[in-house]
Amino acid sequence: MYCSGCGFVLAPGQGFCPQCGRPAAPPIPSVPGLEFELQNYASKIKALAVVWYIYAAFALLTGIVGLAFANAFLSGRFGPWMQGPWANGPMPPMGFMPAILHFAWVFLVLRAALALAAGWGLMERAPWGRIVAIVAAFLSLLRFPFGTALGIWTLVVLLGYRNSTLYEQL
Repeated sequence: MYCSGCGFVLAPGQGFCPQCGRPAAPPIPSVPGLEFELQNYASKIKALAVVWYIYAAFALLTGIVGLAFANAFLSGRFGPWMQGPWANGPMPPMGFMPAILHFAWVFLVLRAALALAAGWGLMERAPWGRIVAIVAAFLSLLRFPFGTALGIWTLVVLLGYRNSTLYEQL
Protein backbone atom coordinates (compact mmCIF):
# COMPACT_ATOMS: atom_id res chain seq x y z
CA MET A 1 0.00 0.00 0.00
CA TYR A 2 1.21 3.54 -0.76
CA CYS A 3 0.62 6.91 0.88
CA SER A 4 -1.93 8.96 -1.04
CA GLY A 5 0.02 12.15 -0.29
CA CYS A 6 3.68 11.44 -0.98
CA GLY A 7 3.65 7.91 -2.42
CA PHE A 8 5.79 6.39 0.35
CA VAL A 9 5.47 2.62 0.73
CA LEU A 10 3.42 1.81 3.85
CA ALA A 11 3.61 -1.40 5.81
CA PRO A 12 0.39 -3.38 6.22
CA GLY A 13 -1.63 -2.10 9.17
CA GLN A 14 0.32 1.18 9.41
CA GLY A 15 -2.10 4.00 10.30
CA PHE A 16 -0.02 7.04 9.29
CA CYS A 17 2.67 7.79 6.74
CA PRO A 18 6.03 8.14 8.53
CA GLN A 19 7.27 10.59 5.89
CA CYS A 20 4.42 13.13 5.60
CA GLY A 21 2.16 12.18 8.55
CA ARG A 22 -0.95 11.73 6.43
CA PRO A 23 -3.43 9.10 7.67
CA ALA A 24 -3.48 5.91 5.58
CA ALA A 25 -6.65 5.06 3.72
CA PRO A 26 -8.57 2.21 5.32
CA PRO A 27 -8.43 -1.06 3.38
CA ILE A 28 -11.37 -1.68 1.09
CA PRO A 29 -13.43 -4.58 2.39
CA SER A 30 -14.22 -7.34 -0.04
CA VAL A 31 -17.70 -7.55 -1.50
CA PRO A 32 -19.70 -10.20 0.35
CA GLY A 33 -20.73 -13.06 -1.87
CA LEU A 34 -18.58 -11.95 -4.81
CA GLU A 35 -16.70 -15.25 -4.98
CA PHE A 36 -19.98 -17.19 -5.11
CA GLU A 37 -21.30 -14.86 -7.80
CA LEU A 38 -18.11 -15.24 -9.85
CA GLN A 39 -18.32 -19.05 -9.63
CA ASN A 40 -21.98 -18.95 -10.67
CA TYR A 41 -21.20 -16.65 -13.60
CA ALA A 42 -18.22 -18.83 -14.64
CA SER A 43 -20.48 -21.88 -14.82
CA LYS A 44 -22.93 -19.94 -17.01
CA ILE A 45 -20.10 -18.91 -19.34
CA LYS A 46 -18.85 -22.50 -19.58
CA ALA A 47 -22.33 -23.82 -20.39
CA LEU A 48 -22.77 -21.08 -22.99
CA ALA A 49 -19.43 -22.00 -24.59
CA VAL A 50 -20.40 -25.68 -24.80
CA VAL A 51 -23.72 -24.78 -26.43
CA TRP A 52 -21.89 -22.59 -28.98
CA TYR A 53 -19.72 -25.62 -29.85
CA ILE A 54 -22.82 -27.77 -30.27
CA TYR A 55 -24.54 -25.09 -32.35
CA ALA A 56 -21.49 -24.81 -34.64
CA ALA A 57 -21.45 -28.58 -35.22
CA PHE A 58 -25.22 -28.68 -35.76
CA ALA A 59 -25.12 -25.75 -38.21
CA LEU A 60 -22.23 -27.29 -40.12
CA LEU A 61 -23.85 -30.71 -40.31
CA THR A 62 -27.29 -29.47 -41.41
CA GLY A 63 -25.70 -27.05 -43.85
CA ILE A 64 -23.59 -29.75 -45.47
CA VAL A 65 -26.60 -32.05 -45.81
CA GLY A 66 -28.78 -29.26 -47.21
CA LEU A 67 -26.20 -28.01 -49.69
CA ALA A 68 -25.36 -31.54 -50.83
CA PHE A 69 -29.07 -32.16 -51.44
CA ALA A 70 -29.40 -28.85 -53.32
CA ASN A 71 -26.36 -29.65 -55.44
CA ALA A 72 -27.66 -33.14 -56.26
CA PHE A 73 -31.13 -31.82 -57.06
CA LEU A 74 -29.89 -29.03 -59.29
CA SER A 75 -27.45 -31.25 -61.17
CA GLY A 76 -30.14 -33.86 -61.91
CA ARG A 77 -28.58 -36.76 -60.00
CA PHE A 78 -31.88 -38.00 -58.64
CA GLY A 79 -32.61 -39.81 -61.90
CA PRO A 80 -36.09 -41.26 -62.46
CA TRP A 81 -37.16 -40.50 -58.88
CA MET A 82 -36.98 -36.77 -59.53
CA GLN A 83 -40.36 -35.20 -60.19
CA GLY A 84 -40.71 -31.71 -61.57
CA PRO A 85 -41.07 -29.69 -64.74
CA TRP A 86 -37.85 -31.04 -66.25
CA ALA A 87 -38.10 -34.66 -65.07
CA ASN A 88 -38.57 -36.08 -68.57
CA GLY A 89 -36.51 -33.58 -70.51
CA PRO A 90 -33.15 -31.89 -70.39
CA MET A 91 -32.21 -29.83 -67.34
CA PRO A 92 -32.67 -26.09 -67.71
CA PRO A 93 -29.49 -24.02 -67.91
CA MET A 94 -27.90 -23.58 -64.49
CA GLY A 95 -27.09 -19.87 -64.87
CA PHE A 96 -25.86 -18.49 -61.57
CA MET A 97 -26.64 -21.60 -59.52
CA PRO A 98 -23.03 -22.85 -59.20
CA ALA A 99 -21.92 -19.42 -57.99
CA ILE A 100 -24.80 -19.25 -55.52
CA LEU A 101 -23.94 -22.73 -54.20
CA HIS A 102 -20.28 -21.75 -53.78
CA PHE A 103 -21.34 -18.62 -51.92
CA ALA A 104 -23.58 -20.75 -49.70
CA TRP A 105 -20.66 -23.10 -48.90
CA VAL A 106 -18.43 -20.15 -47.97
CA PHE A 107 -21.20 -18.62 -45.86
CA LEU A 108 -21.77 -21.96 -44.12
CA VAL A 109 -18.09 -22.38 -43.25
CA LEU A 110 -17.76 -18.77 -42.02
CA ARG A 111 -20.87 -19.08 -39.85
CA ALA A 112 -19.63 -22.31 -38.29
CA ALA A 113 -16.16 -20.80 -37.77
CA LEU A 114 -17.68 -17.78 -36.02
CA ALA A 115 -19.71 -20.03 -33.73
CA LEU A 116 -16.61 -22.12 -32.95
CA ALA A 117 -14.60 -18.96 -32.24
CA ALA A 118 -17.33 -17.72 -29.91
CA GLY A 119 -17.35 -21.03 -28.03
CA TRP A 120 -13.58 -21.17 -27.80
CA GLY A 121 -13.25 -17.54 -26.71
CA LEU A 122 -15.84 -18.02 -23.98
CA MET A 123 -14.31 -21.30 -22.84
CA GLU A 124 -10.88 -19.68 -22.55
CA ARG A 125 -12.45 -16.54 -21.04
CA ALA A 126 -10.50 -14.42 -23.48
CA PRO A 127 -11.30 -10.70 -23.58
CA TRP A 128 -12.11 -10.95 -27.29
CA GLY A 129 -14.36 -13.98 -26.70
CA ARG A 130 -17.13 -11.86 -25.24
CA ILE A 131 -17.17 -9.54 -28.27
CA VAL A 132 -17.09 -12.42 -30.77
CA ALA A 133 -19.92 -14.17 -28.92
CA ILE A 134 -22.04 -11.00 -28.95
CA VAL A 135 -21.48 -10.55 -32.70
CA ALA A 136 -22.29 -14.22 -33.32
CA ALA A 137 -25.41 -13.87 -31.17
CA PHE A 138 -26.70 -10.93 -33.18
CA LEU A 139 -26.03 -12.76 -36.45
CA SER A 140 -27.74 -15.94 -35.26
CA LEU A 141 -30.93 -14.24 -34.05
CA LEU A 142 -32.53 -14.83 -37.47
CA ARG A 143 -31.82 -18.58 -37.42
CA PHE A 144 -35.10 -19.64 -35.82
CA PRO A 145 -35.52 -21.54 -33.46
CA PHE A 146 -32.09 -22.66 -32.20
CA GLY A 147 -30.10 -19.64 -33.33
CA THR A 148 -32.70 -17.28 -31.90
CA ALA A 149 -32.70 -19.02 -28.53
CA LEU A 150 -28.91 -19.16 -28.38
CA GLY A 151 -28.60 -15.54 -29.47
CA ILE A 152 -31.02 -14.32 -26.80
CA TRP A 153 -29.34 -16.43 -24.10
CA THR A 154 -25.90 -15.12 -25.12
CA LEU A 155 -27.03 -11.51 -25.09
CA VAL A 156 -28.69 -11.90 -21.68
CA VAL A 157 -25.58 -13.50 -20.17
CA LEU A 158 -22.97 -11.18 -21.73
CA LEU A 159 -24.55 -7.74 -22.05
CA GLY A 160 -24.87 -5.20 -19.28
CA TYR A 161 -22.46 -3.49 -16.92
CA ARG A 162 -22.71 -6.12 -14.19
CA ASN A 163 -22.06 -8.99 -16.59
CA SER A 164 -19.26 -7.07 -18.25
CA THR A 165 -17.44 -6.53 -14.96
CA LEU A 166 -18.01 -10.14 -13.90
CA TYR A 167 -16.57 -11.37 -17.20
CA GLU A 168 -13.50 -9.15 -16.78
CA GLN A 169 -12.90 -10.55 -13.29
CA LEU A 170 -13.02 -14.19 -14.44
